[in-house]
Amino acid sequence: MTTAFLTHPDGLDHATPPGHAECADRLRAVTEALTTEGFAGLLREEAPLADEAELLRAHPQGYIDAVKAAIPAEGTASLDPDTHVSPGSFRAALRALGGTLRAVDMVMAGAAANAFVAMRPPGHHAEAARAMGFCLFSNIAIAAKYALDRYGLARVAVVDFDVHHGNGTQDLLWSEPRTLFVSSHQMPLYPGTGEAAETGAADNVLNLPLAPRSDGRAFRAAFEAHALPRLEAFAPELVLVSAGFDAHAADPLAELAWRTEDFAWITHRLCDIAETHSGGRLVSTLEGGYDLEALGASAAAHVAVLMERGA
Repeated sequence: MTTAFLTHPDGLDHATPPGHAECADRLRAVTEALTTEGFAGLLREEAPLADEAELLRAHPQGYIDAVKAAIPAEGTASLDPDTHVSPGSFRAALRALGGTLRAVDMVMAGAAANAFVAMRPPGHHAEAARAMGFCLFSNIAIAAKYALDRYGLARVAVVDFDVHHGNGTQDLLWSEPRTLFVSSHQMPLYPGTGEAAETGAADNVLNLPLAPRSDGRAFRAAFEAHALPRLEAFAPELVLVSAGFDAHAADPLAELAWRTEDFAWITHRLCDIAETHSGGRLVSTLEGGYDLEALGASAAAHVAVLMERGA
């Protein structure tokens, strides 16, 4: 068994305005970090284009049409003050979703032990009919629904360790009792959701808000006290991960103080859950992370653990 790594150059064609934090250099930083000798054993695949109909698992047709209509012939267009599209954005978004769904297929078929998908735009802020927070479509929520329906799974866990709350994922899985959504995030911070009292329609949401300047020790204590017991009790048949690396102390958009080794630690703990309950099946997809050096190092640490545990 091995770790699959899925990406595609189309992810570079989603252009944002000059100086925007969510830029093509993010994808370059991740892919370059995974080209060193230690990552030679990755099973590398190009992220395929998702069938546009897969978007309907989470988004109404009217919203999909509106995003397509907003794509400019040249330059960039704004969907909100933070979220922009360019001529290559819709195709890049279909690659981001397609890579995530292909990764699910690979781990479910036993073609890979686990997988990491590095594409952009990210997805965890996209709500059913609203683009926001740099995100167009909710890749991880669609992947959860896809896994439940295609493979007849009874329980899928989605764990989001991005520094920003995954409001879109929560929105889309709120009423899905076959999922458990766990999010650790800084609070207060954009988008303003993610209070501990937000628990889902079927008690299927667990939010772990962290105070600004919380370090890795504080995060580990909260995760061990609350998230790990819930995940163990839920016994997921597949673990999906929204892997944002912007909780790093160097990140310019937030105020948590994690270090690279904290991302390795959480990856080990999620692999523990997957090995105990899911046959090791885990799919991770890139969300945030805006200091390029920290992003590359943290993503490399994350994938190194996946490779170690998937061997």
